[in-house]
Amino acid sequence: MATVTRPITTEKSTLAVIVDWLTTVDHKKIGQMYLVLNMLFFVLAGVMALLIRTQLAWSNLKLIDPNRYNELFTMHGTSMIFLVIVPIWAGFANYILPLQIGARDMAFPRLNAFSFWLLLFSGLTMFTSYLFGAVPNGGWTAYPPLTGPQYTPGPNIDFWILGLHLGGLSSLFGAINFIVTTLNLRAPGLKLLDVPMFTWSMFITSTMVLFSTPMLTVAITLLLADRHFGTHFFQASQGGDPLLWQNLFWFYSHPAVYIMILPAMGAISEVLQTFSRKPLFGFRFIAFSSVFIAVLGFLVWAHHMFQVGSSLAVNAFFSGMTMIIAVPTGVKIFNWIATMYGGALRLTSAMLFAIGFVTMFIIGGLSGVMLGSVPVNWQVHQTYFVVAHIHYVLYGGSVFGIFSAFYYWIPKMTGWMMDERLGKLHFWLMLFGFNLTFFPQHIVGLLGMPRRYYTYAAGQGWEIYNLMSTIGAFLIALSVLVFIINFFVSARAAKKAGPNPWEAPTLEWATSSPPPDYNFAKIPTLTRMNPLWEEHPDAGH
Repeated sequence: MATVTRPITTEKSTLAVIVDWLTTVDHKKIGQMYLVLNMLFFVLAGVMALLIRTQLAWSNLKLIDPNRYNELFTMHGTSMIFLVIVPIWAGFANYILPLQIGARDMAFPRLNAFSFWLLLFSGLTMFTSYLFGAVPNGGWTAYPPLTGPQYTPGPNIDFWILGLHLGGLSSLFGAINFIVTTLNLRAPGLKLLDVPMFTWSMFITSTMVLFSTPMLTVAITLLLADRHFGTHFFQASQGGDPLLWQNLFWFYSHPAVYIMILPAMGAISEVLQTFSRKPLFGFRFIAFSSVFIAVLGFLVWAHHMFQVGSSLAVNAFFSGMTMIIAVPTGVKIFNWIATMYGGALRLTSAMLFAIGFVTMFIIGGLSGVMLGSVPVNWQVHQTYFVVAHIHYVLYGGSVFGIFSAFYYWIPKMTGWMMDERLGKLHFWLMLFGFNLTFFPQHIVGLLGMPRRYYTYAAGQGWEIYNLMSTIGAFLIALSVLVFIINFFVSARAAKKAGPNPWEAPTLEWATSSPPPDYNFAKIPTLTRMNPLWEEHPDAGH
């Protein structure tokens, strides 16, 4: 009787693939899940921004009622900061950091997966509030007493507090993982000060997370106690002090600016050296400037509180620290320019976004130094000048850096190239739309338009600037749509990337694209930074 031999198949069923992704502890899959989740929240936050800008496009509009407007700008700010910009760098680092240092995975794979799921439930908690008609509405800064039980008695702020608790735990566990991985799992011969700039930036950022996040945790726990357990930490009428909230909140939230920007600085450092065909100019200066930014970042929080009646000495100290922190940032900028100077520049999409990051961040930094001056700050603090400043720093900085990182590392993650024509269209639309949105807000702020107002009266000269901002916001949305289309079009075309399509110098490009489960068949031994350019000396010149 003949024996029938069935072919062996390694294909998994759809259910098996889903279960594999949901239960994975592979740092690369976790990194990809982070990035997909963060981009979903980015789109949701962007839709909220469009609704806000539509309401403000002209005077006396009543498209959105005041309560809905409060919910929109609260959830927009909260989502962009706590669900997009802070955690998205954990997504990139999950994928790239172990590869850059020659490791096979993160130090604590299960804790790594737990960090992702905490972030997912953080976002779900906050957005579930829409199902209960109790959307957070106290602004992303949630200042008491406005968020106390007497002014906001419903569960709105409770959703916000619980969501931030979960997100904070996610950040803390991720930070511990990145620090231990960087310290203990580097390839033989790779010194800590020789790790690639992105890994170094994530190491410094994670250290900042460990010291700053507990302060936010304390603040929101005390607020929860005020709301439900009869305490009065922030209620002045009961012997509390609302300034306690501001000190705790800003002790976290100003370092959080650098938690959002330092990884972007690390990512664009990788991009600039690769597409300038030159090693980073002054590598040690850039590395140690990150350390100085991290230290000084904890000494500037009270420049958000110049209006609270602090003494002249206190205001002078924090004003001085605000000026001084511009020095290590300037060191980075001048070293990036020196890296590009005389290089064989290739203006890819990733490189354009990196250059866009530098130029937009300079504008945001200059307005930040202006706000460090107490008299200027007093004049413009509650105006749209501050809105313009923070968006030049966090969107012109972090988000431009995020898209630079996407165009740079997507070929490594997927094995195929993004379409460069659509990538450049994305960049120019976003650059023009971004400046059209936020540069006029400097002017309307100087003209006195207050932030957080849902409408405004005619005859104050604000309409044309707000209309420009609204048109710009829709151009930004169009540019993001171009990116999404580019991703799916490029995935369909599947133009193979190869292991190192950019001829980049760092170790993640030494393995296949995408890398195998084990990353490296044999853990490499390294003697210097930029190992791939050392193997081919002419590649970096």
